Amino acid sequence: MSSTAVAGTGASADDLDHRHRPRVVVTGLGLKTPAGNDVATFWETLLAGRSMAADITSFDTTGLPVRFACQVKDFDAVEYFGPKEVRRVDRNAQLGFAAAIDAVRSAGEPGADPARCAVVAGIGIGGLGTLEDQEKVLIERGPTRVTPFLVPMMMPNATPAIVAMELGWTGPNVCVATACAAGSHAVGEGARLIRDGAADVVLAGGAEAVVVPIAIAAFARMGALSGRHDDPASASRPFDVDRDGFVIGEGAAFLVLERLDRARARGVPILGEVLGYGRNADAYHITAPSPGGSGATACMQLALDDAGLAPSAIAHVNAHGTSTPLNDASEAEAIVKVFGGSPPPVTSTKGVTGHLIAAAGAVEAAASILSLRDGLVPPTANHQRTDPEVALDVIAGAPRPLRGPVLSNSFGFGGHNATLVFGPIDG
Repeated sequence: MSSTAVAGTGASADDLDHRHRPRVVVTGLGLKTPAGNDVATFWETLLAGRSMAADITSFDTTGLPVRFACQVKDFDAVEYFGPKEVRRVDRNAQLGFAAAIDAVRSAGEPGADPARCAVVAGIGIGGLGTLEDQEKVLIERGPTRVTPFLVPMMMPNATPAIVAMELGWTGPNVCVATACAAGSHAVGEGARLIRDGAADVVLAGGAEAVVVPIAIAAFARMGALSGRHDDPASASRPFDVDRDGFVIGEGAAFLVLERLDRARARGVPILGEVLGYGRNADAYHITAPSPGGSGATACMQLALDDAGLAPSAIAHVNAHGTSTPLNDASEAEAIVKVFGGSPPPVTSTKGVTGHLIAAAGAVEAAASILSLRDGLVPPTANHQRTDPEVALDVIAGAPRPLRGPVLSNSFGFGGHNATLVFGPIDG
């Protein structure tokens, strides 16, 4: 492509994609996850394939049908809020805020007009822990003892709101609530803001903190959770023939997205590029995927079309891979439909992190970017025997060297589908 300047944009033709839109790159990452609270620890844990599932320690699990989860350890929210303010912020927003601020710090000062800086957050349920606690207060102590901070603590949009207030960013501020697809939707919609000229810099990601009794009881009643109490560390086993459900987790991840020309002008390291984004709906069932993975198939093809790539260009797939019998089989069928009889190698980070609900797609986007950075794909933890019904090359046992674009899937209850395509910077 010619490097001639494009009239009226301040960018060269090299800074535009195949549809003549501004190219969107990743310049910062922030993470608070069961696998680690910083990028280095997170990546080391993923590459080692160490499962983070363990007995729940944050509350009494007596009587619950499932008593283990993937929890964020050694996180001190006071470091980000102070001892007074932290009591007014639910854990969901604590994790999301901390990950977002870390991402901005890692990207350096963006130097953009605050009105051109945006936040897009994927949040599934919001402050469920606070709501559960305050319902007990209401029942046991009466309505006058309910905290006046309940509404701002429980509302799902608290995370993007407090991030914008901290940074002074007055541009678009959006909360996406598409269940387990929300984190990927947030990254995709953030990239669209830049492509459409509505923002120059976007903090995009997701957060969730639903390791609380009511959520565990609800997901268990649905039959969605693994029941491997004898060995929680082996419970999340995506695409394995013996999988029996997902392990619920908590966490957050945010990516700093910006125009390629701005990132180059700032001279900051560029971690990868958002090449494509697809989103659609199954319009089939409130919890089950559409038959044959038809919705997922179409979503992946939309992302590839948006990226201007043929399926053969994809080096590996970062799968949604929740470890539930139905989801994994449906996603595998969809992958084969898109890529043919020899699909690219597949991995699922949920064997390590568990299922982080709305944060999952954002955490997996970060993992995809790190795979691009290092040319290395982490193994799928606990994957021992591929289900005969799953015709995939599942990376297991050890990391695998791979270079090239990554396709990352997220699918949510309600039939919400999101697929992202990331690639290395080519100049």
